[in-house]
Amino acid sequence: MGTAASALLDPIAAELEVVGRPRTATELLRRARQRRQIQGMIGISYVIDALILLIYSKAGTIPAFIGPSFAATGLFTVACNIALSETGVTERFKDHYFIAPQSIVGMAVALAFTYIAPQVGVVFLCTLFIIFNFASLRSTPRQAAAVWTAMTLGLAGLFMLTDKPISIPHATELERFATMLVFALAIGRCMFLGMFSSTMRRSLYNSGLKLKEAYRRIEELAELDELTGSYNRRCIMRMLDEEIASARRLKTACSIALIDLDWFKRINDTYGHPTGDEVLRTFAITTFANIRTIDRFGRYGGEEFLLVMPDTPNDGAARILERLRLIISGLDWSAFSSGMQLTISAGLTTLRPDETPDTLLARADGALYSAKARGRNQIACA
Repeated sequence: MGTAASALLDPIAAELEVVGRPRTATELLRRARQRRQIQGMIGISYVIDALILLIYSKAGTIPAFIGPSFAATGLFTVACNIALSETGVTERFKDHYFIAPQSIVGMAVALAFTYIAPQVGVVFLCTLFIIFNFASLRSTPRQAAAVWTAMTLGLAGLFMLTDKPISIPHATELERFATMLVFALAIGRCMFLGMFSSTMRRSLYNSGLKLKEAYRRIEELAELDELTGSYNRRCIMRMLDEEIASARRLKTACSIALIDLDWFKRINDTYGHPTGDEVLRTFAITTFANIRTIDRFGRYGGEEFLLVMPDTPNDGAARILERLRLIISGLDWSAFSSGMQLTISAGLTTLRPDETPDTLLARADGALYSAKARGRNQIACA
């Protein structure tokens, strides 16, 4: 039964749907298919009870027409619900399953047949448990209260306003067999609905996890430079603002470096842009592997990158940059193309009291130009 319940949840339960959002054709088809599946379950339940009623009629407990009449009445309500679904009427409502109306109609049918055939009242009263169990799957608190109130009023009318002798047949062996089936199959259907509910909750939970992971991935991609995998300019500038604010709050040093790949235009012109892209990616990966976890590294534009070094004074930042410079110049760039070599230049500066991000970047940019003017492949401090 767990597999059958899972089949009813394709591809994701409707609790995750956004109310009021326009429906796609695929979504409308899925919702209609789910409603048909639920109506099929309800129809099968009516047929099961009708077969039990036929056993009671065979035992002489009730007239032979009770079973077929109950099945016909129940299947007629199922047919009406399917017609409302297929014509799109139910899509006009927030509860497109019509849980509360279906439940109230089902209870009315069960109570009416309890009045008509009180000799087998146990069949129809057990049906009430199944109906209410079904209603609880998707009902809102208000709908559940409405269904429970309707059931209570119906039972009150049946027990308090009539003197029908509602019975549990057990006089003969065949009656005992049929009564045993009533309880066994009612409990079985309740168990199926419980498993259906559990499967629904598990599906919603798993869907929620997938949704969170998708949102996390989207947010991550929105912050990364597509080519190098480093933070993009918008993100690294936001991080710079955050680290400056943190340095002022904690009264710690904060250093930054603008890093430029020397003669990168020549690499693009000589070896081609695809090779240039691979060089940028390799540089970014190498940098990530050789900076601290607290450092922030992003693409500032073109072949320029910004390295933010929190809680780092100027001399400590200079050591980090010099080590990185030596690593980059020592890589075997000829693996991309014979004779290729790459070096970097960097402009380093440390935050001053009350300095803005713009002035800090301007000083780093000035230091970078100084490093280039002095011959490149070196670190200059502002």
